[in-house]
Amino acid sequence: MNTRVAVWLLVAVLFSLVIALSAALLKTKEGATTPKTISSSAIAFAGTMTLCMTVFGVTGLM
Repeated sequence: MNTRVAVWLLVAVLFSLVIALSAALLKTKEGATTPKTISSSAIAFAGTMTLCMTVFGVTGLM
């Protein structure tokens, strides 16, 4: 694996984790149950990761 690809993949994962944690905090603040919080966080992580991979692919970073 190219080092550049590994770095951009790490950036995408860390950014997705930040977004997932933000979603979890918002759901917890709303008073949502644990399954709803986990579901919301998983959707936020997957959506952000998909968006990052698409953008990195289109711009030629990966």
